[in-house]
Amino acid sequence: MGLRLIFMGTPDFSVATLDALVEAGHEIAAVYTQPPRPAGRRGLELTPSPVHKRAEALGIDVRTPKSLKSEEEQQAFRDLKADAAVVVAYGLLLPKAILEGTRLGAYNGHASLLPRWRGAAPIQRAIMAGDAETGMMIMRMDEGLDTGPVAMTERVEIKPNMTAGELHDRLRDVGAALMVRAMAALEHGALELVPQAEDGVTYAKKIDKQETRIDWSKPAQEVHDHIRGLSPFPGAWCEMPLGGKLERVKVLESRVTDASAPAGTWLGGGLVIACRTGAVELTEVQRAGAKRASAEDFLRGAKLEDGAILP
Repeated sequence: MGLRLIFMGTPDFSVATLDALVEAGHEIAAVYTQPPRPAGRRGLELTPSPVHKRAEALGIDVRTPKSLKSEEEQQAFRDLKADAAVVVAYGLLLPKAILEGTRLGAYNGHASLLPRWRGAAPIQRAIMAGDAETGMMIMRMDEGLDTGPVAMTERVEIKPNMTAGELHDRLRDVGAALMVRAMAALEHGALELVPQAEDGVTYAKKIDKQETRIDWSKPAQEVHDHIRGLSPFPGAWCEMPLGGKLERVKVLESRVTDASAPAGTWLGGGLVIACRTGAVELTEVQRAGAKRASAEDFLRGAKLEDGAILP
């Protein structure tokens, strides 16, 4: 028969789960997503979220409240008479009235191995911390920040050179399938909930632009994890002395290599830069206003002097 669900999500990461629930035969009573945002060069065009666009294509009612705190919005949510709410990267705080506004509660697909990396940026933080694995978890939401009991988990390996973008796509697909399994179990009264462990709690705070600059005084592995954890967005960056002036360059892919020199020294052999210990080879970069390019292509048009020091 399927459940009558309210789906709440905003970015591309959420779309796969919406599609999977529809394909599994669940009825989506409404989709909640964040309001359209300004876009375009002048910011004059309002662009709906990826979930908004997909829901409209599926013929599902779309709602875009700026807040869910008002009694009016909460009553409108309850009036949908849904069995449960499914939440994947929605981006708005859910008050208690919303969490309790369906027959069976609200269930969140979270991209980490809770209680590690609660919060806004679990994918980036896991890579930046050098974690060897992460995963997707389905939990029943409560009023805390990702503190609810867990129903299902699927672990995912973080490979040594995997970027946040690659991990995002892997977890997106894993999460969609896992949510379908969770809702099937919920429909049949077989979804078991286990409280999260009290030890090992960490928080994945939102990425701040001030922390995106590469620090060559750190060990090579930390620099590499920083680069791949921020790739492709917002992107780690450095300044390079090109044509007699410092130019900002975004670094999208790298790998750790053996070398020894003062931190920040360009060692040739491509874009090999010394760190406090070891070195990092920058394999894919992007100059301001240009397309991403391999190190080889970049060096054809960029003049770096032998032994140049990157600040």
